Amino acid sequence: MEPGDWTDGSIVTVQEVRNIHHVLMTPVWTVEPHPDASGSENPGNFRRHEIAAFGGGMRPPPWTEVDHLLHDWVTNAERLRRQDGEVSVPEKLARLHNRFAQIHPFPDGNGRTGRLVLNLLLGRMGYPPAIIYKRDRDKYLRAMQRAGKGEDGPLAELIARSVTTNLYRFVLPAAAGPVKLVPLAALATERISENALRVAANRGRLRAVKAGDGSWRSSRKWLEQYEQSKYQRGQGSVGERSRSSVGHAP
Repeated sequence: MEPGDWTDGSIVTVQEVRNIHHVLMTPVWTVEPHPDASGSENPGNFRRHEIAAFGGGMRPPPWTEVDHLLHDWVTNAERLRRQDGEVSVPEKLARLHNRFAQIHPFPDGNGRTGRLVLNLLLGRMGYPPAIIYKRDRDKYLRAMQRAGKGEDGPLAELIARSVTTNLYRFVLPAAAGPVKLVPLAALATERISENALRVAANRGRLRAVKAGDGSWRSSRKWLEQYEQSKYQRGQGSVGERSRSSVGHAP
């Protein structure tokens, strides 16, 4: 995905950030506008009032500095394209993501906007999105607090793990086709976890090939066969129990 024709070719622009906030927050604003927002602080417009310090002591900058700080942020985002070798891509993304939260450019919806902008950056760099699930909210907030103190590692790791997970869950299976061998993580679903697939492979119930590093590879076709045989075994056990009950009926 490349920047649209209405951009200047940058990896992201201030106008795109404002447009994301506008699209995201307009439905919310229509129902319940932010109580502290003035008429000039509608979705897509920067805040024009001060924000109290957040938990942990982080205080957003004065509203008069938001415009130039966000332009500086966009300039820093361009460094994602540089292969300087000193800082990894996840660390760069962690710093950018946390800095956006610190600037707090809008009256409301900064977290949601920041995560969407993060995924815009990832998409334009050719990576899958980093989806922060509700179950990881506390871990994410702790990582953001540590990043605010200069510790980028936890947030960078969370972003990298999320991208890798989505690569296995969505991209790799779609590209592999039904018969190509992929890691079990790429075949896990809500119905059957990666651990359950590993157990099935170890027991020989799921056709799989063990790689040199000890990990298992299987395919969607083999997974379908395993699920079908599992269903048939379940049906057979019910029938056997029924016959057994009939045979022993008084």
